[in-house]
Amino acid sequence: MVQEATSRLRPRLQRWFAPYFALDEVGRDIVLYGLSGCFALGIAYTSSLALYREWGAIAAPGYFLAVLLAALLLGNRHRLGVRGLFTVRSLLCGLVLLGTLVVPLGMEIAWRTTTPNPYLHVQPEVTGIERAGQAFAHDQDPYQVVVKNGHVRPEPGIKSFEEFFPYLPLMAAFGYASSTTAPGQVTDARITFLLVTLVVLIVAGCLAPMSRKRRLRVAQCLLVLPMGALPLVTGGDDLPVVALLLLGLVLTSREMDLPAGLIFGVAAAMKFTAWPVALLAIFFISLRKPGQKKWAMLAGFLAVLVPIVVPYAVLNPTAFIQNVVLFPLGLAGVPSPAASPLFGHLIVSLLPSFHKTYVVLIAGIGCAVFFRSLKRNPPRSSAAVATLAGWCALFAVVVAPSTRIGYVIYPISFFIWGECLPAAKETSPNPAELVR
Repeated sequence: MVQEATSRLRPRLQRWFAPYFALDEVGRDIVLYGLSGCFALGIAYTSSLALYREWGAIAAPGYFLAVLLAALLLGNRHRLGVRGLFTVRSLLCGLVLLGTLVVPLGMEIAWRTTTPNPYLHVQPEVTGIERAGQAFAHDQDPYQVVVKNGHVRPEPGIKSFEEFFPYLPLMAAFGYASSTTAPGQVTDARITFLLVTLVVLIVAGCLAPMSRKRRLRVAQCLLVLPMGALPLVTGGDDLPVVALLLLGLVLTSREMDLPAGLIFGVAAAMKFTAWPVALLAIFFISLRKPGQKKWAMLAGFLAVLVPIVVPYAVLNPTAFIQNVVLFPLGLAGVPSPAASPLFGHLIVSLLPSFHKTYVVLIAGIGCAVFFRSLKRNPPRSSAAVATLAGWCALFAVVVAPSTRIGYVIYPISFFIWGECLPAAKETSPNPAELVR
């Protein structure tokens, strides 16, 4: 079913974006940096969040400067040769990375530690993860919230939604540094998010069976363009998960099943958003292999996931379910700060009494479409897994009752990987080619 929709969509997208596909690599850089600059400028003037406006004001000049430099490069690309052109494009990408990610992140962290209201310079998920890391460091359970009669009694100075830790236990490791006596400028969880993301992406890039141009484009999308830079500066908890899933798919494509299972287990022990990719890879690629090797990925996955997640779920099941299941679905009686004006959030905002029914209904529809697609066209490669996961993630982002625009990092990344990994042309949709 998903494959049929993709087949019908591909010719239309090819016609719509034909001018983009006709450009060379430098021309596409100009388009991507230009659109990113316009997006940053729009965020700077229209966002309701001061944190986003600050990022937009800092990042927009960097993107537009990159457009100017890329335009100068466009006129001299024939003199540089293929290798020289790639080197200059990589250097330009690094400069944009500094201007749109490293510098804004450093400024936000500095402002957070020096201003009277630090919450203006960080998203709530960062502070929540840091509190969970502090609890983890002191052998305490990060899942402490229990909703009684639809109300939460938060600690003084903490909003109700900040009492929740809507992640799986391993995410608390990113906040562990905040439990130390080191200065706040170096213990901000966003620094750990960025470092882990960079390391994992470098390893995945070295192992990925793709060209240098593709590697540069993937790095561009995940780190430099707004879909990567903005989340890393303001929050950033999704990017390490995305990077780990990419590494897991790369290892799967190289038939390194046990390491892939371990990596998928690490990602799945951080956030439920990693589970679809991990389970699809395990059940539709690994377990279909002959002999004992087919169990390697599942064994690696469970070896990491079970000892990390199960103890917390068993020892305090009520608080665990309220934190990681009910609160993200908007069923804990406390509004989530993740409230972008997408379809699902608009529905439950206009019809609050329909909230529970909507969640059940949309979950049923999604599962029916998903399993029908699996039955008719099961994924048989890492690329197919990435593509199917991309459509699932896109559906979830649009219809979820509590979501953020930043969550589009998942479907976009999955579509890109579906194009870049082996056998991608059999199953990947054309949206991925927009960043080729």
